[in-house]
Amino acid sequence: MFDPATEAHRWLEQAENDLAFAQHAHAGRFYHQVCFIGQQCAEKALKALHFRDGARTILGHSVVALLELLKARHPTMAALVDLAAELDLFYIPTRYPNGLVEGTPHKVFTQSQAVRAMKAAEKVLLAVQLEIGAGENETKK
Repeated sequence: MFDPATEAHRWLEQAENDLAFAQHAHAGRFYHQVCFIGQQCAEKALKALHFRDGARTILGHSVVALLELLKARHPTMAALVDLAAELDLFYIPTRYPNGLVEGTPHKVFTQSQAVRAMKAAEKVLLAVQLEIGAGENETKK
């Protein structure tokens, strides 16, 4: 049987693990991977909130699009749009050379981009954790 809270926690746990991996990748100077994993962390965190709200299937990978669908029920999410837009830029070009005008992802992406991606992912993750926690508190009343 589908349980929204359980599914949300599964996705949130994976988002947290992705962020931990991004930190290791950063230490190893794999900046392109940090950027991609930052996007993945935010995507999975937002999907966790969608599941917590009762969604059974969530299609798509755009952090902005996932956020747009949440803003009506979770107004605090609106503050994350700029971070989401930057993270979405890392979905394809961080992985595929043909996603870039020239060069290869492992040579093109920088430490400062990686740091911004991790910070953006952390902010999205924290916002979702707070929303899910608030939702659980309301359920317990």
